[in-house]
Amino acid sequence: MSRSPARVRSILAPIVLLASACQSTGGEPRKFALEVEGGAAWQSRNDVAIPGYTGTRFALDDVIGDGPFPVGRIEMTWQPAERHELKAVIAPLEFSGDGTLGAPVDFAGASFAAGASTHATYRFDSYRLTYRYQVWRGEDWEWRLGLTAFVRDAEIAMEQDGVSGSKSNTGVVPLLNIAGTWRLAPDWRIALDVDGAAAPQGRAVDAALKGYWRIGQDLELGFGYRTIEGGSDNDEVYTFAWIHEAVVSLRYAF
Repeated sequence: MSRSPARVRSILAPIVLLASACQSTGGEPRKFALEVEGGAAWQSRNDVAIPGYTGTRFALDDVIGDGPFPVGRIEMTWQPAERHELKAVIAPLEFSGDGTLGAPVDFAGASFAAGASTHATYRFDSYRLTYRYQVWRGEDWEWRLGLTAFVRDAEIAMEQDGVSGSKSNTGVVPLLNIAGTWRLAPDWRIALDVDGAAAPQGRAVDAALKGYWRIGQDLELGFGYRTIEGGSDNDEVYTFAWIHEAVVSLRYAF
C-alpha cells in the first residue's frame, strides 16, 4: 500500500505529538508502552450507495471479496500519573479486489454495468488520541473510562472498462472509550478495549478482546479478536461495514 510523504507525516503525527509530550516531563516518573499489531481481516458486510439517497445500494464485499486481508496498527500509551493515561493509535485499513456486479450500479456519478470485470477499493484509515481515567482497580481487575478524538480518512472507489467513480471523506468524531483488564496470573491477563459512539446519522465501534502473555520483563505477546463496525447514512453517502480481525501483537513497556 503506497503512501506519499505527506501521508506518512500525517500517519506519524499522533505518535510524534505524544512522544514530545512525554519528553517534556523532565525527570518525573514516566510509563510508556508501544504495541505493534498485525493480523488478518474478513468483512461480513460492506453495503454502499453514493450518493446516499439516489445512488444504487449494493454490496461492495461481493466485488472485493470477504477476505482475508492483511491489517495492522500501532498504539502508543503514556501514563503521566497513576490514574491517567493517553493513547495514540494509527490504524490504516484498505481492502481491494476484482469481481463483478450482479446488477447495474449508479455510483459516484458513474454508471457501472453488470457482469463486467470491476476493480473496487475500500479504505478506512483512522488516527486516534484517547484520554482515559482509571475508575476502578482491585486485586485482579482494572477499569478505565475516557474520550477519544477519532480522525477518519476514508475512500471508496470503483473502476470498470474506462469508467471510474470515487468518494473520499475526512472528518473528526468524538467517541467514548472503555478499557478493562483481568489479571489471570502473574504473566497472563485479558484486556478489553472499546471505542464507540452512535447517532441517528450513523455509528462507529472498534472493540478488541485480547489475551496477553508476558514473555520478558518488559515484553508481552498479545492475541485475540478485533471487530470494527459502523457507517453513515445521509444524502452524500450510505455506507455500513462490519469487519472481523484475528490479531497478534507485541507490546513493549519502557
